[in-house]
Amino acid sequence: MLWDLDGTLIDSAGHHWIAWRDTLAAEGRPVQPGDFVSTFGKRNDEILRELFGPAIAVDWIERVSEAKEQAYRRMLREQGLEPLPGAFGWLRRLRESGWKQALASSAPRPNIDAVFEVLSLERFLDAVVSADEVGRGKPDPALFLEAARRLGLAPGRGIVVEDAPAGLEAARRAGMSSIGVLSDHHPALEADVAVPSLDALPAGSFEALLGGR
Repeated sequence: MLWDLDGTLIDSAGHHWIAWRDTLAAEGRPVQPGDFVSTFGKRNDEILRELFGPAIAVDWIERVSEAKEQAYRRMLREQGLEPLPGAFGWLRRLRESGWKQALASSAPRPNIDAVFEVLSLERFLDAVVSADEVGRGKPDPALFLEAARRLGLAPGRGIVVEDAPAGLEAARRAGMSSIGVLSDHHPALEADVAVPSLDALPAGSFEALLGGR
């Protein structure tokens, strides 16, 4: 089982938006929420190049990215965070049933650690991989392939749970089954199974996906 983090297990979109808005406003680059719809699930360098063009300077990307992530982590610790409906239930149920579970997120590792501080998600997981560690973000499959390797799984035995097209494309390229969690940002997703929330995912869904493998 390979889990995405933001938008799949946790409701972090509001924190991310405020951090981006305030950081870019300080740079004299006002943005609107709609500017980020196509960027969910991607790394910061990819997001900033989509917003401002491929020619923006690398040092500017690094500086702005770090400022944004510091603002995001500060909000997590000050304001807290909520798991999305069904997230803890499925993590706990799969753990108790003996499933191996990994987090495979495009988020920087310090962000993941900040989430762990607030919600203690790590107690359910056997491995954690961030895009920083593999050098490539979704839709490249490297993140999921590395997570499967750390779990000792063949890619074809992996099931990815994601909320964004980039992550689901990465799962497809990795040869893995997928479950898409719908949202206002992405009311339709191309996945083997799509649900409005994890608490609407039928019992036996994970076994059914592996049954065809």
